[in-house]
Amino acid sequence: MLKENFAKKLSANNLILAMLHLKGESREEKMEIGIRESHALYEGGVDAVVIENYYGSYDDMEMMLKYFVKHFGDYTYGVNALDNDQLGFALAREYGAHFLQLDSVAGHLELKDDGSFHEMIQMERERTDAFLFGGVRFKYQPYKSGRTLEEDLNIGMTRCDGIVVTGEATGDATPMSKLKEFRQICGNQFPLLVGSGSTPENIEKLLEVANGAIVGSYFKDTYKDSGDVDKAHVMEFMSLVKGR
Repeated sequence: MLKENFAKKLSANNLILAMLHLKGESREEKMEIGIRESHALYEGGVDAVVIENYYGSYDDMEMMLKYFVKHFGDYTYGVNALDNDQLGFALAREYGAHFLQLDSVAGHLELKDDGSFHEMIQMERERTDAFLFGGVRFKYQPYKSGRTLEEDLNIGMTRCDGIVVTGEATGDATPMSKLKEFRQICGNQFPLLVGSGSTPENIEKLLEVANGAIVGSYFKDTYKDSGDVDKAHVMEFMSLVKGR
C-alpha cells in the first residue's frame, strides 16, 4: 500500500522531498534544530522529509526518527543512512519510514563486488515495505563497474523503485542534458528524481522530464547546505511546484 500511494504522487510529476541534515554541535542542538526545521518543511508544503546523517550520526538519525514516529505519524518521511545501506533498510523497517534513499544502486562497485551487493539489495527489499530511491552516477560516488550508463541504469532499475540523478556536487544544478539522457534510457514510466540543484528558476523545466526532486540547499537561509531551513524559501519553491 505504501508503494502504491507513493507511486500515485510520482505520477503527478511534482513530488518534492526535503532533506533534514541534522546539523548542530550537540545531540540536544541537533534535536532542537531538527524539530524546528521539520515543522518548517512540512508547514511550507513539502511532500516528505528525508532524515539523513549529513552532519549527524546514525544515533542522531534514530533519535529524530523516534520523534517523527511520535509527532509526525500522519506525514510522509524517509531515511538515507549515508555509507551504510543495510542500516537504512533497518531504520526504515523499525520506524515505519515510507521510503529510503541509497546514493548508489549500480555502477559504484567493481564487478567482483556487485553480485553480493545485488543479493543484499534483493534480500532487504523483500523484508522492507518502503519505496526505494537509488542513485546512478550520483554526486561524490565512484564509478567502478566499467559498464555503460545504459547498462548500469537498466541494472539499477531492477534494484529500486525510482532513480535519482544529480549534478557533480551538493547544490550543483543537475544538467538538463543528463536528466534527458537518463529519461531516454529509463523510459517514460520509470520514476526519476532530480537530486541536486533545484531552484525556483529551473524546477518547472526539470519537472517536465523528472517526476520530482530532492531539495536541500535551496530551502536554507543561505541557499547552501550549511544554512538553516527558511520556511519562506520552502513556501516560495512549493508555490511554483503546486501551481504547475
